[in-house]
Amino acid sequence: MAELAQAAAAADVYAPRTLQVWRTLLNWLGFFFQIFVQIIRGTPSSLLSSASPQFKPLPLVELQDLDEAPPPSPPPSSAVPISPAVVSDGGLLDKLTVVLDLDETLVCAYETSSLPNMIRNQATEAGLNWFELECVSSDKEIEGKPKINYVTVFERPGLHEFLKQLSQFANLVLFTAGLEGYARPLVDRIDAENRFCLRLYRPSTITTEYREHVKDLQCISKDLCRMVIVDNNPFSFLLQPLNGIPCIPFSAGQPYDEQLLEVILPLLKHLSQQKDVRPVLYERFHMPEWFQKHGIPASGWTNFEGIINK
Repeated sequence: MAELAQAAAAADVYAPRTLQVWRTLLNWLGFFFQIFVQIIRGTPSSLLSSASPQFKPLPLVELQDLDEAPPPSPPPSSAVPISPAVVSDGGLLDKLTVVLDLDETLVCAYETSSLPNMIRNQATEAGLNWFELECVSSDKEIEGKPKINYVTVFERPGLHEFLKQLSQFANLVLFTAGLEGYARPLVDRIDAENRFCLRLYRPSTITTEYREHVKDLQCISKDLCRMVIVDNNPFSFLLQPLNGIPCIPFSAGQPYDEQLLEVILPLLKHLSQQKDVRPVLYERFHMPEWFQKHGIPASGWTNFEGIINK
């Protein structure tokens, strides 16, 4: 009995210490888990963060919640024929103009010095195309010379095939809020065939009372019936919400992305057959309501009801 009493007393003495050790161990495990998650996600470069405005990502489910029934997914790209769209009077429609964003829409880029090897290796094993790039920063060195930044760029899966097929039935415009010193050599690399008929950089964006770096499509054409903009940041097209296609942001941590060829391209092929793309895009995304939900009124959109009721 004496031995049992001694054992019980020893347990009372050591139990609190053991509990404290376990708590310390769990705290360390939680700390290392947070570091691991940050490495897996990757850290966007400060260069790119300064090149585009901060915004709340637009989840796909948030768009669908605004609809009573989500629209059917477009058929695979191979099932959508490419043929000239014919209007009621027998004439042919002009080519669709597709305005494409750059960062997190066509590519994602990281400062090479801050890119974990794990991210690069994971992307390489998944088959992502990537390259390193030297670009001119807006910052200056001490001697007044332009500062050179070293960037690692990952191409969204299917990028080149997407641009190739899209250029067959649409005029392509590159419109980025990034600085030209960074964006121009990048676009030169991904568009060696010069499929973009026009390139627009940050100076072409405007500032509104709601957001900076907004892309006003009217600087390209006053006729918006046959123009769309694809952008992972929906606030970029708040001036023309009926022309916008919000896409899921792309990062190197999502190497098996299929948005370009399986989702966006079929939709653009369908839109190329429409006399006016805006009623179709309104029925699919209901972007005006999404902007109103985020505190941006529809008062600036002219003839809104007339467009969606076509």
